[in-house]
Amino acid sequence: MSLIANVDFLSVNGSVKGQLVERLLQGGRLDAGMMRPYLETNKKSQYYGRTVISVYLGGNPADPKSYSVVPTTNAGTLRRDEWKQLDAALLPIAESRLGGVQDLIDKGLTYDLGNAMGTTVLEYHNISDAMEADLTMDGVTRSMGDRPKYDTVYMPIPIIHVDYEINLRALEASRRLGNPLDTIDAERAARRCMEKLEQMLFTNTTYTFGGGTIYSYVNQPNRNTATLDAAWDDSSTTGSMIVDDVRELKQASINAKRYGPWMLYIPATYETSLDQDYDSTTPGTTVRERILKIAGIMGVKVVDTLANDNILLVQMNKDVVRLVRGMGLTNVEWPEEGGMVRKYKVMMIQVPQVRADQLGSCGIVHMS
Repeated sequence: MSLIANVDFLSVNGSVKGQLVERLLQGGRLDAGMMRPYLETNKKSQYYGRTVISVYLGGNPADPKSYSVVPTTNAGTLRRDEWKQLDAALLPIAESRLGGVQDLIDKGLTYDLGNAMGTTVLEYHNISDAMEADLTMDGVTRSMGDRPKYDTVYMPIPIIHVDYEINLRALEASRRLGNPLDTIDAERAARRCMEKLEQMLFTNTTYTFGGGTIYSYVNQPNRNTATLDAAWDDSSTTGSMIVDDVRELKQASINAKRYGPWMLYIPATYETSLDQDYDSTTPGTTVRERILKIAGIMGVKVVDTLANDNILLVQMNKDVVRLVRGMGLTNVEWPEEGGMVRKYKVMMIQVPQVRADQLGSCGIVHMS
């Protein structure tokens, strides 16, 4: 079975795009917990044998007291411990390294939404340059009054999700035999969601909806560009030529008044080219090691989703890029055919925000 990641949108004016978002908005509120009904198996509970949901009341999300168990008319299929098994299957996927997205997390380039399901749009500001210093002998002469100008910008908040199914006969068999729930489809769905997020950062795809646009590293309109004279995997390309290209990328960033630190991203086809010796006079020093000796280069990362012969130098600062995080990988139940068919989804609310200032200064250099 092929699993495809879908992207649904909540726009600036509250309009929606996608079946999942439409269902989440039913009743005028957004709550993923409404789509996680479970069969209460605790005999001490007043709701024993009934379908219930866990409703978030506010406060510390990690504190069980922040939730209330209430009955629901939504028919539940899974027990609470089976939901836990599905959720546990997502953890290794969420923690696995996926190139650029993981770099943003590792470098602290994140922005967490307080109420992801209730946030229909991210509103932020671009700031202009302002004020100049004067030289006077008395310090009394007034300098030119000025203040920064702010532009309001909007970005749609997507929900990335993938469908999968749990066979009811297999579920009953696992319960009867005491076997753990088979979570392989949940793991694959989570992998597809994370791959979609990585593609949003490195592929030539834009997502425009509700007056805002999500850009990637390779199509941000204000990114700095450079021309790749020779492919790095060409047999005639020397280590010195590769290092010269990196130095050119760095100088282009400096010219844009972006002074690092930087991450260098290369396509998978260039990985082994960086493992060869830099030159014959310095055996044991690879091209990769020589690149890392350039001041300000934090690391070199191979990205499978980056197109061949495309190289990126990215200044790792929040005013250049950050990962907007609303909700991590989450399992929900998805009824179809009037509730006769019970399907499941892995969903997440996360999006890369690649940006420039009002003057068009951008900390990304794209060589192709």
